Amino acid sequence: MSENQEVKGKGLGIFEKYLTLWVAACIIVGILIGQVIPAIPNTLSKFEYYNVSIPVAILIWLMIYPMMLKIDFSSIINATKKPKGLVVTCVTNWLIKPFTMYAIAAFFFYVVFKGFITPDLAKDYLAGAVLLGAAPCTAMVFVWSYLTKGDSAYTLVQVAVNDLIILVAFTPIVAFLLGVGDVSVPMNTLILSTVLFVVIPLALGYITRRIVIKNKGIEHFENTFLKKFDQITVVGLLLTLVIIFSFQGDTIINNPLHILLIAIPLTIQTFLIFGIAYGWAKFWKLPHNIAAPAGMIGASNFFELAVAVAISLFGLQSGAALATVVGVLVEVPVMLTLVKIANNTRSWFTA
Repeated sequence: MSENQEVKGKGLGIFEKYLTLWVAACIIVGILIGQVIPAIPNTLSKFEYYNVSIPVAILIWLMIYPMMLKIDFSSIINATKKPKGLVVTCVTNWLIKPFTMYAIAAFFFYVVFKGFITPDLAKDYLAGAVLLGAAPCTAMVFVWSYLTKGDSAYTLVQVAVNDLIILVAFTPIVAFLLGVGDVSVPMNTLILSTVLFVVIPLALGYITRRIVIKNKGIEHFENTFLKKFDQITVVGLLLTLVIIFSFQGDTIINNPLHILLIAIPLTIQTFLIFGIAYGWAKFWKLPHNIAAPAGMIGASNFFELAVAVAISLFGLQSGAALATVVGVLVEVPVMLTLVKIANNTRSWFTA
């Protein structure tokens, strides 16, 4: 959850700007490792606890913890002065997005692509799509907000509120939708994943933030302490992807078309959710610097959480994990297109 200081004057960094290329490279490296040195994924698969991969859990913590550090929960109090933007964000993200994702994904995987994938893979891909749909963005949205000249403080509030809602809404929504999709859900594992990858990092991030600011001050925290985690987050994400694709090698090599098949409904969903939130904000006559982030936060996904839960529930080698990683693959090019749309339609708004 980067604050404005992190992106001010920078826009997209090398990692964010070329995220798609990094992910593509990880796919290649992961596949090569799985095919050439199968002992590595075979060994890593032995370190599990209640279906949670310990090596991957550690790497995902490295991604999520720095994001949790950057949330200033005290700013939530000021959000009551501008409630409409939060209403757009919360309703779109939690009452609309998960269900449209399910509907679109189910339509494509069970109907349109019925001749290309097996029923079991369709269920797995649907599960991965649902996990993405139930996890609105909590990190990259700050970059999209900056690029659209959004209100960074309000964006922070939107993200903070979403994080709090995730704690109580993510598990029941995912369980309900996956149940409807005829997918067996180990509820204990799902709850454990949410605790591991949201509750604990959030608590540690809050405690760390309080301690560092109290002892060193806010400027040290924002300008020095947070920067120590930048490369750690990058390394954590890339290594996670390498591990995932080392297990996905056979699936991708045997079915390379599946990457495209998964990307199609995810892309359609992204444009749809942006259009709903952005259009609603225009109808309510919200200023552009609130409308744009409201559209971006729902369109983008908390893919770290989605990947983590997919791995915990269905395993590293599952189609669900592959679907969530494809979400990472399409994230940047699609979101950059939405940034351009938002900037080109700025004149639609009064401010």
